[in-house]
Amino acid sequence: MEKHKVHIVPKYVIYGFFILGLLSAIAFRAIILFQRLEPSWVRPVWYIGTIGYFFFFLYRYSITKKRKRAIEQFQLIEKVKANACLADQDREVVLYLLSSIRFSPEDINYAIIFILSLIAVASDLVLSAVM
Repeated sequence: MEKHKVHIVPKYVIYGFFILGLLSAIAFRAIILFQRLEPSWVRPVWYIGTIGYFFFFLYRYSITKKRKRAIEQFQLIEKVKANACLADQDREVVLYLLSSIRFSPEDINYAIIFILSLIAVASDLVLSAVM
């Protein structure tokens, strides 16, 4: 099996998909507001969120597959378990994997989605009490 050189995608790609994921998260959480305030916007906002998530999760899927493929192709788990010396190429792959995780803004994404979810639930409860 041919071993491919791994690399981190450019930052503009990482942050572009990060923003797309956040916009999709905002769209889905805004539906609860549009449902009460402007129902005609529910469907377009749902499409924006769904299409955005389609591309965001396709991207995240490809990143996860790329990481898993690198681990398998270079047999990194087996080498670490056996306490084997890592070749230069193995070290490059480990560096890629660790850097990829370190530079990924997914933890920020999760925190923002958590906060947006709290805001959406609170907004719905307030609007339910007021309307």
